[in-house]
Amino acid sequence: MFTTSFTQLVDIQYPIVQAGMAGGITTPKLVASVSNAGGLGTIGAGYLTPDSLRTTIRAVKELTNRPFGVNLFVVQETLPNEEEMERMNRHLDLIREMLGIERRQRIYRYSESFEDQIQVVLDEHVPVFSFTFGIPSQEVLKHLKHHRIVVLGTATTVDEALQLEASGVDAIVVQGSEAGGHRGTFGTSAMDALVGTMALVPQVVDHVCVPVIASGGIMDGRGLIASLALGASAVQMGTAFVVCVESGAHELYKEAVLRSHEDETQITFAYSGKAARGIRTKFMQDMNGYPGKIPPYPVQNALTQDIRQAAAKQRNPEYMSLWAGQGVRLTTNRTAQAIVQECAQEAMAVLENLDGHRNL
Repeated sequence: MFTTSFTQLVDIQYPIVQAGMAGGITTPKLVASVSNAGGLGTIGAGYLTPDSLRTTIRAVKELTNRPFGVNLFVVQETLPNEEEMERMNRHLDLIREMLGIERRQRIYRYSESFEDQIQVVLDEHVPVFSFTFGIPSQEVLKHLKHHRIVVLGTATTVDEALQLEASGVDAIVVQGSEAGGHRGTFGTSAMDALVGTMALVPQVVDHVCVPVIASGGIMDGRGLIASLALGASAVQMGTAFVVCVESGAHELYKEAVLRSHEDETQITFAYSGKAARGIRTKFMQDMNGYPGKIPPYPVQNALTQDIRQAAAKQRNPEYMSLWAGQGVRLTTNRTAQAIVQECAQEAMAVLENLDGHRNL
């Protein structure tokens, strides 16, 4: 019953994709465990250097012979506004002083080279490649196709999904506003693209011909069956895996997710300059009152990096980025294998229950 156009496309047992969460969450063990359990594990590689990405890919290959993916950010070249950046730095210095860290010196590198990261994906013959924040060039997509790599793009509106399909992607991750972490919006303002998963998925399904992967607020078998009923061919789950045993998330991050409720997350630009949903923190509240313009991603992400790192070392979650979606209350501390398999089992039970009601 779990055979869909997407499971056939990538040769997996269950239509369950583990989101490519960057920042150390998606350890090789997590990725491999999801793939070995019948889903599609994904390396969140947005912040990895090419060498680190290569090492991580090879580590995953040592742990599984099943398909897995790599997720990267399509970062637009951004020339920082020096005045804007300096004003932000002065504001952040107040937080640095409170945390006992030195003022951040001039930053010369804001993000990893997408081109160099892509070359590693090609060299290592990764089975599945997914991207967010935009659309790679046709040249990049052509190389991926030449290497027989399945390509997934991320959309937050129907128009973005149409652009992705026209570019030649094999499937589309449709990200509802409930999703944790960074918004994948690229065709409009992020705050104008906050469409819920249940409303967005069927509209995209009606307008594209490639498989659709529902993402946002999906935590278990109930969400899986609901998504399939809406026309999706698979689901992508992120928050559910943040607290799993194999996750590389900081201990305090996991604890915050496990104790948080559905009304305790919000969209913020504070940490990275790009819209992202996370658990409310003092840093987010402080930045809500910032009088200037927050520099765009990846500039703001680079400016706040030392603060986030220091907060983690000092065990101060109020200044860490605690990305999580609105399904946060449904998280439990299990293994990645248990999450995949129990999700599939619950989906079967939901179907049987529905069938029982139908026969009454």
